[in-house]
Amino acid sequence: MGRLCAAVAGFLMLAGMPAVARAANAPLGTVTEFGGLTPGSRPYGITPAPDGALWFAEMGADRIGRVTTTGAVREFSGGITPGSSPGFGITAGPDGALWFPEASGGRVGRIALDGTVREFTAGITPDGLPSGIVTGPDGALWFTESLNDRIGRITPSGQVTEFVDGITRGSGPALITVGADGNLWFTEFGGARIGRITPRGRVTEFSAGITPRSNPAFIVAGGDGNLWFTQEGSGQVARITTAGAVTEFDVGGPSPDPDGITAGPDGNIWFSIRWQNAIGRITPDGHITKFSAGITSASMPTGITAGPDGNLWFTEMATARVARISPGPVTDGGPAAAGPVKPSPSRATCTSRRLITVHLRVAPDDRLISARVTANRHLRRARLVGSRGVRFTLSRLPRQAVEVRVLARTARGKRPVTHRRYRTCVGR
Repeated sequence: MGRLCAAVAGFLMLAGMPAVARAANAPLGTVTEFGGLTPGSRPYGITPAPDGALWFAEMGADRIGRVTTTGAVREFSGGITPGSSPGFGITAGPDGALWFPEASGGRVGRIALDGTVREFTAGITPDGLPSGIVTGPDGALWFTESLNDRIGRITPSGQVTEFVDGITRGSGPALITVGADGNLWFTEFGGARIGRITPRGRVTEFSAGITPRSNPAFIVAGGDGNLWFTQEGSGQVARITTAGAVTEFDVGGPSPDPDGITAGPDGNIWFSIRWQNAIGRITPDGHITKFSAGITSASMPTGITAGPDGNLWFTEMATARVARISPGPVTDGGPAAAGPVKPSPSRATCTSRRLITVHLRVAPDDRLISARVTANRHLRRARLVGSRGVRFTLSRLPRQAVEVRVLARTARGKRPVTHRRYRTCVGR
C-alpha cells in the first residue's frame, strides 16, 4: 500500500489485453504482459469474477477494468465519481457483482457484470480512506477505513455498520481477508499489527513477533490454514496462525517492497515486489523464489490474484498493464468434472495442505451459489471462492485416503458434483 497517508498521496499522483488460457505444461514463471488500458490509469487491485473474467480497479483513471482469459478488455467509468480513486481492493460480492472501495471519495462502489455502477456513502464516516474489501462469511462485504481506524460492513442492499472498538487509534487498517476460522483478518499499516474481527464485530489485535514499523499491507488466507501478509516497511512476507503466532521471512535483495499477495493454485503464496520489479513465490515452509524475466522495467507490479485459468494475474501500476505469470504444471486442485466422478480406490491426491480448494466446471455465464462438502461422510464447513471454487478444511489428514464429495448448485440450477480422495504426503 505504500506508506499509507504519504503513499496514498503518491499513488493518487501516480495514480485490450489479448490473453489466452494457460497451456497445461506452461513453464514455471512464464510472464506475458498486456497493454490496451487507459494511459496513466494506475491499475491496482485485481480479482476473479463470477463471469470467469478478471476485474481490476484503475486508481488513476477512476475506472474499473475487465479482461477475459481470452483477451477481451473493457473499461467502465460511467457512474464512478471523478476523483474517487478506486484502487486498493476489489472483490466479487455475494450478489454476483464486483465491489470496490473508493479511497478519495469515502465510498464503496458496486459494479454489475453489465457495467452498471452504484455508489454507497450513507453510514460511512467521511474522509476515512476506504482501502480493502472482501466478502465475509455472513454474506456481507467488509471493508477497511484506513484514516478513521474502522472496519466497515455493508450489506448487498447498502446498509452500513462501522466497528471501532478494539482497534488502536492511528493503526491504519489497510487490507482485509477471510481466514480459515471464519473470521475477518486485516492488516494495520501504521500500527505494525494484524487485526481479527469476528462477524459479530469483536476485535483482537496481534503484534507479538511483528517487526516494528514494518507496515503490514496486503493479506490473504493460505492453503495451509494460516494468514499470509506483506510488510512493505521491513521487506518481509509473514505468516500468522489463527492463534496469533507470527513468523517473518525476509524477501532480500535491494529495496525489497512486497505489496500484493495471493494464494496460488500450486499451494504456494505469490506476491508482488514493486521496486524489484518482480513477482515472488513463497512455499509454506518459507522458501522464496523471484521471477522478473518478461516484466517491463520500472512497471511496479502491485495487485495479484489467482485467475480462473490456473495462472496468476497481476497489475503493473506504473505502465498501465495487466500481466499473467504461470505457476508451472499444477497436479492438484485443477478443474473437476461437472458430473459424478467415481473415485479410484487405488489413487488419492497427495497433499500436505489442510485448507483445500477445488474448482468445478461451470458455464462462463453461470456461477456457484451454494456448496455442500462431506469428508468420509462427515459434513465440512465450506465457502465459495469466485464463480466456481469451493474451499474447505480437512481437520485431520491421515495417511489413508479421505473420501471427499462436493455437491454444489449454480445460479442456473445446475448441480455439479465431484469426488476427490486425499491423503497426507509421506516424507514431506
